[in-house]
Amino acid sequence: MEKDVDCEGCTDGYAKVQGIYIYYKLCRAEDEKAKLMTMHGGPGMSHDYLLSLRDLVDHGITVLFYDQFGCGRSEEPPVEDFTIDYGVEEAETLRKQLFGEEKVFLMGSSYGGALALAYALKYQDRLRGLIVSGGLSSVPLTVREMERLIDGLPARYRDAIREYGAKGLYNEPAYLSAVNYFYHQHLLRSEDWPEEVLRSLEYGEKRNVYRVMNGPNEFTITGTIKDWDITDRLHEIKVPTLVSVGEYDEVTPAVAEVIHRNIGGSEMVIFKGCSHLTMWEDRKGYNDTLRKFILSHL
Repeated sequence: MEKDVDCEGCTDGYAKVQGIYIYYKLCRAEDEKAKLMTMHGGPGMSHDYLLSLRDLVDHGITVLFYDQFGCGRSEEPPVEDFTIDYGVEEAETLRKQLFGEEKVFLMGSSYGGALALAYALKYQDRLRGLIVSGGLSSVPLTVREMERLIDGLPARYRDAIREYGAKGLYNEPAYLSAVNYFYHQHLLRSEDWPEEVLRSLEYGEKRNVYRVMNGPNEFTITGTIKDWDITDRLHEIKVPTLVSVGEYDEVTPAVAEVIHRNIGGSEMVIFKGCSHLTMWEDRKGYNDTLRKFILSHL
């Protein structure tokens, strides 16, 4: 099975979870104060784009990354198991295998934020705290917000998305150009995308999960999660919670505000000038925010 390139202080391997092999990377802090388990987005990307969080190791926070079922380097279960519930059980089994009964902080990015919320609703007694970064509790609300962002694009891009998207012509050059423009406004506001981000996107393209669960692109969610919504249950989450979002995030501040408003006592941070992948656009500011939250809830 495929292994990752080594990074200093990290070990990687495979764990047998629900009958398949799940790839993980564990970056241990020398003077450990807390453990952080991360959940990548997609659904269907890989953990690579979250690797900027390795910076937290220098502050006494051990960080666990893993590729969810059918993602990155992990094996794929039968397609009927491509569900959020399956992902919740996968995460809990992996946590128990690697950390036993010790409580962890859980961070989810984008779709991983949705998965983290679902995990917290079932297993919050295993958590010290919850971090939702550019995450969502309602796919329909998120799609409506992305439609609003599309309305705000320059006319040539807006019209291309509307015209070719309505016809299902997702490979039309004008449509792909418009998608690329949207991504550079609301996914990652940078011309030079980090290798880690590109690697995650490449995995998303060649594996099946993104296509089955999400759809052809970030704002055209036609897959199995299209109607998913747990907003009415968020009040059940009682653990300390941090909700973060970029000012120009494709999963907009309005979506983050719904999560914040429904989880009592939660904190919300909006990163100015950033979009969806805040952990790269403001790497230091983002990691400082996570560090302060984690170390204040030990």
